[in-house]
Amino acid sequence: MSVVLAFDLGGTSFRAALIDAKGTTHAECAIFGPTIIDRLGWSEVDANDWWRTLIEACHRLADEEPGLFASIAGIAICGVTRTQVFLGRDGRQLRQAMTWKDTRADATAKRLQGSLPGLHPETARINAFHPLARLAWLREQEEATFRSLARVLEPKDYLNFRLTGVEAGDPVSMARLMASAEAIGGADLLSAIGASTTLLPRAIEPCDEVGRVLDGLPSPLDQLAGVPVFCCSSDTWAAAAGLGALRAGYAYNISGTTEVLGLISETPAEAEGLLTVDWRGLHQLGGPSQNGADTVAWLLSLLGRIDGDYSGVGKAMDALLAGRRHPQPLVFLPYLQGERVPYWDPTLRGALVGLNRQHGATDVAWAVLEGIAFLNRIVLERAERAAGLKVTEIRFGGGAAANPAWRQVKADVCGRPVVVGASKEPGLLGAAIVAWTGLGQFTSLAEAQDALVSVASRHEPDPARAAVYGRLFALFRQSEQALAPISRELAALSRQSETLPGVHASPLTDTKDPSP
Repeated sequence: MSVVLAFDLGGTSFRAALIDAKGTTHAECAIFGPTIIDRLGWSEVDANDWWRTLIEACHRLADEEPGLFASIAGIAICGVTRTQVFLGRDGRQLRQAMTWKDTRADATAKRLQGSLPGLHPETARINAFHPLARLAWLREQEEATFRSLARVLEPKDYLNFRLTGVEAGDPVSMARLMASAEAIGGADLLSAIGASTTLLPRAIEPCDEVGRVLDGLPSPLDQLAGVPVFCCSSDTWAAAAGLGALRAGYAYNISGTTEVLGLISETPAEAEGLLTVDWRGLHQLGGPSQNGADTVAWLLSLLGRIDGDYSGVGKAMDALLAGRRHPQPLVFLPYLQGERVPYWDPTLRGALVGLNRQHGATDVAWAVLEGIAFLNRIVLERAERAAGLKVTEIRFGGGAAANPAWRQVKADVCGRPVVVGASKEPGLLGAAIVAWTGLGQFTSLAEAQDALVSVASRHEPDPARAAVYGRLFALFRQSEQALAPISRELAALSRQSETLPGVHASPLTDTKDPSP
């Protein structure tokens, strides 16, 4: 029996599995990490740690199923995006990668919007999270690194490069850089900041082969020499495929470290604050937030229910939700790390509104789940209006999809059935779908989704709860509008607060350049 080796490089964990052509997982492992270094506005990771983690994951699978590991027919890696790996001419990392949470380019992005060609459609999309803004920041703050830069890769493309020696990327993961490299009116945005379009690797389709595994790689990768590696795409794109939602008329909600929500349409559409990705006649409209399971982990850590061990998040949250809830709900604004979609504002901050003396941990736990669901609703409604359609269901996957309470909250808040796939790891299944399609087992991704994706549960909206959530949603929107100016003032004040009691220079408050 043949299997494919699927990887899902996530925000807080790295997962790997051996999956056969029927979608059955025969071996699986999850490794938490690698360590992301977060400071005030800074977020970096050593890309070499991803490579070391990939090797460790392969060791675990080879030890568990040595015979199957030796029969791997293909490899596909999906992974986090909005994260840049900077390589020099020798193919080595020049500096640590900037992750999806990094906001240091905020001021640079604002300057670029006033100086870049206004007729270029990508100019309006420039923000602190945009790869062009980060490249411009690198030019301003680390000129020697910028001048030595030969290639910018997505995390999964970096791992594909380490496996094959070939630099390539897909048009979904690289959409923003590719748009910046496109010449409009005779000018592209990369050239406008003094960069070259050669920074982009060759663009190929997700199911295309990048290359073959090199000879001489560390054990147990040496067993895989000559095995084809397929380009794949972002973790969101792959998870949507693993949920069977990479088809027109479907919505998807991937809840990992952060949440992603979007819909698939047959017609192009744009909406304020939402990302658009077009691929082979399918148009994705939506995008990633800065909150999700990580927000739940923050709450549980704050309450002392977990201690750095994310594996206990599910049980700890279940225990909180089982408590008695006060009849007066709370409003939680989930913007603990600023926000990407739909606001693209790194200065937004979280808030808990409506506390009284009788509220407890259970009330806060429900408010956190509901606050994230309210943000889902904002994105969904914007996307539906722009696309001119109303989706009939939301395919829900990721770690949070294991929680029945959260599934029902999302259904009640969004007013749509929430459907959960049988695969607990849709990202891994999506990567396997890519690999098997690339190997010719299926003629298309649509055929592969039909064959390998099955539904485990369906949650219909409850009309009574939906009506209450409608009123609470209106209060959520009012709270957003009222507190956004205060959030921005507090964010600005954080850089001038060294004299406050208890404030000490630390990785959380030090605003000096932490890069090596």
